[in-house]
Amino acid sequence: MPPLIAFAGALGGLAVVRWAYKTAVRINRELEEARLARVTEAAQTADIPTLRRDPVTGAYRPG
Repeated sequence: MPPLIAFAGALGGLAVVRWAYKTAVRINRELEEARLARVTEAAQTADIPTLRRDPVTGAYRPG
């Protein structure tokens, strides 16, 4: 009976390690996607032209 308990414990341990590994990979993938989204969002913000005042008309125009 003790070898059966040891075998069951080893299988349970392997199952826990596999679950922990899959969870770590999933979390790292989600964090990487969030980081890339923030970098993309910052790049899009930089593409917005600033407004400058036209000295002749006084109106604000992109430039």
